[in-house]
Amino acid sequence: MHTTATRLITLIFLLQNQPNQKASALAEKLGVSLRTVHRYFEMLDEMGIPVYSERGPYGGFSLLRGYKMPPLVFTLEEAVAVVLGTGLVRELWGDLYRDAAQGALAKLENLLPEEQAREVAWARGSLVATGMHRADLKAQTPILEKLRRAIREHRGVEMNYQSSQVPHPAKRGLDPFALVHRWGWWYVIGFCHVHKEVRTFRIDRIAEVSLLVTSFTKPADFDLQEYLKNEMQAQPQITALLRFEAEFANLVAGNQSYWRIVEPQADGSVKVTFHAPTLEWAASSALMYGPAVEVLEPPELRTMVAEWLEETKSKYG
Repeated sequence: MHTTATRLITLIFLLQNQPNQKASALAEKLGVSLRTVHRYFEMLDEMGIPVYSERGPYGGFSLLRGYKMPPLVFTLEEAVAVVLGTGLVRELWGDLYRDAAQGALAKLENLLPEEQAREVAWARGSLVATGMHRADLKAQTPILEKLRRAIREHRGVEMNYQSSQVPHPAKRGLDPFALVHRWGWWYVIGFCHVHKEVRTFRIDRIAEVSLLVTSFTKPADFDLQEYLKNEMQAQPQITALLRFEAEFANLVAGNQSYWRIVEPQADGSVKVTFHAPTLEWAASSALMYGPAVEVLEPPELRTMVAEWLEETKSKYG
């Protein structure tokens, strides 16, 4: 929410970080008119904040030399954002950053004005993010700590990794570039010395890891966000087509983000299409809904689901 107060604070920071800025440039950064910027200058002057201007091609508006913003000038929403951020750090990183997050929060609450402190207290009790991990975070903490250190110090590691494709753990050399949390799992991304390319490894599949003395240089052209986007596109995918019976059509609405295509049928049933990385994954997803769905495509997925059902039935006589 952009208010006059938040724009005034932003304007002060802009002038503090870079003196001699043109009014037109400041107006563009703030998303307001040139007339509004000059009105803001008048408001700052009334508040006793020393803004002055210099004429000429290299002139512009500046804060009086030596003036600094008072510490911790937050709007209500900014204070809540910082508090929610510390909560996410605690939830995602556990013991690695728990003390730091709690310390930062204690300092913040001690310095905030009363109105913001009340808003922060409300947020802590009402806006909570939890249950983000699908594996035991405490058990992963020693490995996460070593990998974090290796990434920070640009040191290679050796690890015992249990891939889902092979029955036994195997030693791998890795130059770790980044730690990423997604889909409830922690991953390390780096250059794999076995496959001679950048790869992604799930942390809970690492049996042990040791830091090496050797250092590495991360490629200058490595872009983490671009890698993550391309990795998703490069993964092999199974396209599955299911039909929800009419009496269970409401289940489709409960998981809209999972379906690629939703096609309501004249008889009240609903056909849905979704992508899965493997046939096993797709079969598990289909069986999650029990008799509510029928697998229509691909044929090999229908066969797998039917075989799984027969094997399951045999276990229960």
